[in-house]
Amino acid sequence: MKLKLPGSSVTKLKKPKDFHIIIILLILLLLGATYFIFQNRVSGLQNLVSKLTQEKDQNFEELTKIKNEIETVKSEDQFKKNETLQSEIKIIEKTYDTAVSVYENLLDLKDKSKNTGEMDKLFAQSLKYLSDRNYSSASATLAAITTKIKEEETKVVASFTIPANVPVQNAPPGSGYSRQQVQTDAGTFMVSLVAGDLGSTKVLVDTASDSNCSNNCPVLPLATYVSRNGAFAGVNGSYFCPASYPTCAGKTNSFDLLVMNSKKTYFNSDNNVYSGNPAVIFGDSYIRFVGAASQWGRDTGPNGVLSNYPLLVQGGNITFGGDDDPKKGSKGARSFVANKGNTVYIGVVHSATVAESARVMKALGMENALNLDNGGSTALYSGGYKVGPGRDLPNVILFARK
Repeated sequence: MKLKLPGSSVTKLKKPKDFHIIIILLILLLLGATYFIFQNRVSGLQNLVSKLTQEKDQNFEELTKIKNEIETVKSEDQFKKNETLQSEIKIIEKTYDTAVSVYENLLDLKDKSKNTGEMDKLFAQSLKYLSDRNYSSASATLAAITTKIKEEETKVVASFTIPANVPVQNAPPGSGYSRQQVQTDAGTFMVSLVAGDLGSTKVLVDTASDSNCSNNCPVLPLATYVSRNGAFAGVNGSYFCPASYPTCAGKTNSFDLLVMNSKKTYFNSDNNVYSGNPAVIFGDSYIRFVGAASQWGRDTGPNGVLSNYPLLVQGGNITFGGDDDPKKGSKGARSFVANKGNTVYIGVVHSATVAESARVMKALGMENALNLDNGGSTALYSGGYKVGPGRDLPNVILFARK
């Protein structure tokens, strides 16, 4: 049936194939829209990737820039100056330490020889080089001085001769002062020594200070100690730090070892660092040697206590040197305190190493013997100086009549 609307023409329906075309067109339109959207998204992704790539390039460039800035800072003058300063400080310290060591060796040589004029001039020159920062010349000069010191020490040893009137006698004196030649398996040595029988002799330890002292400590000549105690003999005591040594700055004339003086005052009682060193104890009628000061309490009964090192002989046997060559080491005047039975000995072995001194003690028949300070401190008094006077001392060992 056909219909006709008023005011309109009649329209016929299309065939089914026209419908298919419309569907295709709609699909194409949809695909076109989708492609457009996809293209936009792809373009957006490309822009995003490009942006990220640019940011990555910027970060890399920034890192590279920072790295270059660090290298620039390192190469700047101030940085180089700091590195140079640190290096220079190390050179200064090394050269200075060498200079101090050479100077103290030169001081020790002056106690043995007067022929140090050339070395004195060279040392003054080395200090000039050091002040001018000419470290290579300073080091070379100091090395030359060291060689000359060794050469002079060798000459001093070679020139030392025992006077013809000094008798050969391995037995120590029973009392009083003696100078004698002692024959040992390491050679013949001259010994100056004083004997004091404990039945009639009181052995004292005296100190210039009345209490512990860490710097600028008082010191006295050995003769002054002898006089103020009414003693008849004396010898220098323990190691200490002389005021003339640069390494002793801030602790001049101080000593670290255990000492008890005749006033019953203990020094360095709390210094455990040195408690492993030997000590000798002087009583009214006895003398006792211990291998370590820690073995002794703080008894104030004795007349004196003094620690030093090394212990040369104990129980009649050599405790220092062993089977080593006794000639190793420098030769010099070696002071000691020893005993044989009830007799105490103080004295000096001339021109000997410490190991040779131990052999002299053994040859003399000493039961125990302790090495004391030496070098410029060496002094022995008996009615006058027999050795020395040496430098002023912070502590000494004395013989007084009971």
